[in-house]
Amino acid sequence: MSGHALPDLKVGLITFGSSSTFSDMALLIRTNSDQRDFQTLVQLLDAVLAVRDGEEHAFYATYNKVDLLQEVIVAYLEDEPVACGAIRRMDKETAEIKRMYTHPDHRGKGIARQVLSALEAWATELGHNRTILETGKKQPEAIALYTREGYRIIANYGPYIGVDNSVCFEKTLTPVRS
Repeated sequence: MSGHALPDLKVGLITFGSSSTFSDMALLIRTNSDQRDFQTLVQLLDAVLAVRDGEEHAFYATYNKVDLLQEVIVAYLEDEPVACGAIRRMDKETAEIKRMYTHPDHRGKGIARQVLSALEAWATELGHNRTILETGKKQPEAIALYTREGYRIIANYGPYIGVDNSVCFEKTLTPVRS
């Protein structure tokens, strides 16, 4: 995958849905924040956010550290890393969606939905029954994705309380049936 050896940890292939569900089915890999392709995608995300958030970027960057994320998904199309996302355990019931990004050349193909769905499934496997997330008001495509995928706006939580540019969401997860 892009010439990078995947780290020898909890790497797994995720397959779900059908080819008619998404216009491009991505190969989704479960990994952690040490994975080089994830780090590269996050650098691209941070560059975009630095422009969009302007002076507020330093504040947000404080809460977007990735060095300790243990549940990361990287999406590949034809061996090219094109999207990513992660979850951070907040408490027994709640996981926070973090670092969602799709490379601009691959937007509009349903890949972000695939990554988000896979993160929600992983959170459920870990015993969480709810996901939360924060995004910026200057990211209308992210807001549209989360709204379309069943997230509802909630009061800003944690460090985002009182931050005018932040909008927070939550979604109740459906338990996995065996």
